[in-house]
Amino acid sequence: MYSNSMLQSAIVNKNESIQRGPKWVPADALQQEWLEVQAAVSDRAQFRPLYERYYEQVFRFLFKRTADESLTADLCSQVFLKAMQGLESYSFQGVPFSAWLFRIASNELGQHYRTLRKSRVVSAEETQLGQLAEEMEEDDLQGKYEALLGLLDELEPADMELIEMRFFEERPFKEIAEILNITEANAKMRTYRILERMKRNILHPKPKRN
Repeated sequence: MYSNSMLQSAIVNKNESIQRGPKWVPADALQQEWLEVQAAVSDRAQFRPLYERYYEQVFRFLFKRTADESLTADLCSQVFLKAMQGLESYSFQGVPFSAWLFRIASNELGQHYRTLRKSRVVSAEETQLGQLAEEMEEDDLQGKYEALLGLLDELEPADMELIEMRFFEERPFKEIAEILNITEANAKMRTYRILERMKRNILHPKPKRN
């Protein structure tokens, strides 16, 4: 696990909306997708529809965390190669196949930054920061804006990832759990513990060192 100094949040306030993945998939569509995965296990040529459906989503997932188009393309290729090679290990969990792809992408991204010992980008809109503040029951965001950014920058990488997926990408806890390979209850508990810790720190900030 890498240290705080290797994850420096670059909070990007944009006028345009950050693109997000599709809304939650209906149960019948999930079942149909599971049949597609099973077909691809038997015949790798059947993997193409899954690749074409999710390439753009996985690319966006990675690009928001790298801000580097060339690097994103390389990582994306690795994600789909590993997904196709490890397809037999996939098990249906009642969430879109994309959640499993995002898990692979997250692992590839983490390995890349651990190897280079570099920071990665965290993208968020100003409105999303406002929603995060509301979740913390902090109404006076204007007065605590810099403090909130500072708290985000100090989070452990695993904690930042949870906040990022829940509040900046607005993912359901069930999908977050699948991406992180944890239970949904654990995803919720960890997220709200992080929020409580952030709230304590914003109300009682640590004294600055000279």
